[in-house]
Amino acid sequence: MRLVALDFETTGSVDGLPNEPWQLGLVAIEDGRVIPETKWETFFRVDANRPFSVRAPGRWAQLRETLAAAPDFMEMWPELSTLIVGVPLVAHNAATERTILERRAPLTPFGPWLDTLKMVRTCWPILKSYALGDLIRTFGLERQVLELCPDRTWHDALFDACAGAVLYSHVKARIG
Repeated sequence: MRLVALDFETTGSVDGLPNEPWQLGLVAIEDGRVIPETKWETFFRVDANRPFSVRAPGRWAQLRETLAAAPDFMEMWPELSTLIVGVPLVAHNAATERTILERRAPLTPFGPWLDTLKMVRTCWPILKSYALGDLIRTFGLERQVLELCPDRTWHDALFDACAGAVLYSHVKARIG
């Protein structure tokens, strides 16, 4: 069975403006194994004058020109939809990704959704932190994530999607 792990990086909500995606990363999981050759990412257009939330993580400040020239979400939709529609989707705190997708393509049947945050909280209810990076460190999965995404780090959508996929595979192997 094929699943797709995904992660968005967003502008955050600010000054009455909606939370907009500026990067998306995806990677497939088949039979509990992350498939490196399926990694896919894109940037989305964000107006050069649009403010970002002061809490918006990631390297967006270095990419303002790239984001201003990037394709709009709907320009990417024909390709993107072939990758994520009709397959189970995996995300850490899936409500964020689900909200973005449902707002951008409201009539599209996404999911089912598998939320690694909920899975880990259910299986390990007394951990100190459930942040994705902390869970990757807690379970000793850093090397696997870095092998999938060398030269990347947290709050890069592809890196975080790969981390979510590795975490999902780890949890699935433990719980069956």
